[in-house]
Amino acid sequence: MIVTPVEPSRVDTSRETQPSRPASSRWRAVAGAYLALMKLRVVELLLITTLPAMVLAERGLPSPGLVAATLVAGTLAGGSAHAFNQVLERDIDAVMHRTRRRPLARAQVPPYHAFAFASLLLAGSTAIMLVWVNALAAALTIAANLFYVLVYTMLLKRRTSQNIVWGGVAGCVPTLIGWAAVTGSLDWPPVLLFLVVFFWTPPHYWPLAMRYREDYVRAEVPMLPAVASATTVATQILAYSWAMVVTTLALWPVGDLGWIFGLLAVVTGAWFLSEAHRLHGRARRDPSGAGLKAMRLFHGSITYLTVVFAGVMADVLILG
Repeated sequence: MIVTPVEPSRVDTSRETQPSRPASSRWRAVAGAYLALMKLRVVELLLITTLPAMVLAERGLPSPGLVAATLVAGTLAGGSAHAFNQVLERDIDAVMHRTRRRPLARAQVPPYHAFAFASLLLAGSTAIMLVWVNALAAALTIAANLFYVLVYTMLLKRRTSQNIVWGGVAGCVPTLIGWAAVTGSLDWPPVLLFLVVFFWTPPHYWPLAMRYREDYVRAEVPMLPAVASATTVATQILAYSWAMVVTTLALWPVGDLGWIFGLLAVVTGAWFLSEAHRLHGRARRDPSGAGLKAMRLFHGSITYLTVVFAGVMADVLILG
């Protein structure tokens, strides 16, 4: 028998030279991947709209147990929706620079494991709502989750440039959930809170999509900035911004709020509209460069929503 010698340079010594990762490190990596599926930074924004709605409904601080149950269930439900979304959009995430490091895009978590994880989160959220909150809050939680997954992710995202407008409805429902958790019913103040978030969503998301327009073009997702001119996008952002500010001001009398909320709503609304007009002006002068400046409005929109909803809480808790 003739044995062919193997050149030393071609011998695979990777297993000998690369130390195996400690078990604790592997577990941390796995846990981190599953947490990343939940997109907790986005969930945090949803909770910002839930607690003020509860305070407004109570006209004070609700019981700590009710607040904890509602926020925990909301966190699980939001995390579930985002995990389902990443299962269904893993092909898109893999080709977009902004999302290519997500767990499923990097094959850190098998899709069926992620689906099971998302299902467990939704089941846990529903159980908490039914046991410690109430049936209406549970029904709204399930509806928001299913709307985000079935309507936005599966039906709208890849088919219409208005995807984020109607898909954003799911992100508005926590205002209704917060009110329902306290009262077991709905009323006009939570509807106005819902509409504030609804009109806020396009001016929040479209500037981000303007900045990463090429990502959406590459992924063949018809997000408005990927299929329309910067001037058209900026015009629609301006229209939604005006609708958002007007709705926020309408909450002042309808929600029986005082001067603290009114002052914050007027000042932040004026600032937001000035930024939206500035973006519109830049888009008209230089459509190709508008996306580079759009992130200012994206980051500012988060501040706006936080201040407005914090203003609701401050007004109720300080002025009664």
